[in-house]
Amino acid sequence: MGRSNSTSEDCNLFSAVQTQQQRVIIKNSYNENLVGILHETGSKEVVIVCHGYRSCKDRIPMVNLAAAFAIEGISVFRFDFAGNGNSEGSFQYGNYYREVDDLRTVIQHFEHESRYVSAIIGHSKGGNVVLLYASRFNDVHSVVNISGRFDLKRGIEGRLGKDYMQRIKKYGFIDVANRKGNIEYRVTEESLMDRLTTNTKAACKLIPQKCRVLSIHGSMDKIVPMEDAMEFAKNILNHKLHIINGADHEYTCHQNELALIVLDFVKNNSSHDNARAANKALRSCL
Repeated sequence: MGRSNSTSEDCNLFSAVQTQQQRVIIKNSYNENLVGILHETGSKEVVIVCHGYRSCKDRIPMVNLAAAFAIEGISVFRFDFAGNGNSEGSFQYGNYYREVDDLRTVIQHFEHESRYVSAIIGHSKGGNVVLLYASRFNDVHSVVNISGRFDLKRGIEGRLGKDYMQRIKKYGFIDVANRKGNIEYRVTEESLMDRLTTNTKAACKLIPQKCRVLSIHGSMDKIVPMEDAMEFAKNILNHKLHIINGADHEYTCHQNELALIVLDFVKNNSSHDNARAANKALRSCL
């Protein structure tokens, strides 16, 4: 297990990097338009970055991670899952495997363009999605889970209240309001059961050994406890764990450190990096 420290000045060092950004729309299997931003470097290799629960492609750490890879000449695609951000569809509380389907559509889009998806990276709920994807498909061999939740039964009371099961059985739904009392979204019994029946442990055990998995977690994460990262380490065959001391769930003041850790992991198995090393070795022989 790796563990690292950084200071409060370790913030968004990659965010000022300017790259060619293209708005890309991909239609998913439910005929909904998924909207994303491609950081185009011209590489055949593409890394895909997935956002978390009720988030979007334009939040940290998605933007900062994309910029960090672009510096290295690796193209990155960050997109909104259906029902989030600029994408079509309605937001659903669970939807884990539905988002896996969205990710599958995105990967196939780049494969049809004769490009190679070298890694999938997910933050929070997106971390769960990339792991679930790896348990179902064998076409991506580097996966980064940033602050994913291992036990999906935890964290529900904090949003829905302690008596959530009784209320949803009685009414069929629970409306979730913000601090001002405005309804932000509705949790249906179907979407709640989708979350409760998504078996993360079983999925982790299905991830093949040839798939490299990195889990990163902040020691000060108050949304998903650090212990969840330990559980991923116990249940995934080819797994590396890195704890960032002092980091919160969003890595608010640890963006640079987070990006460097992810870059190092992905590049160790990157065709782009391997090709660059081969060219360097060839030049040394001339």
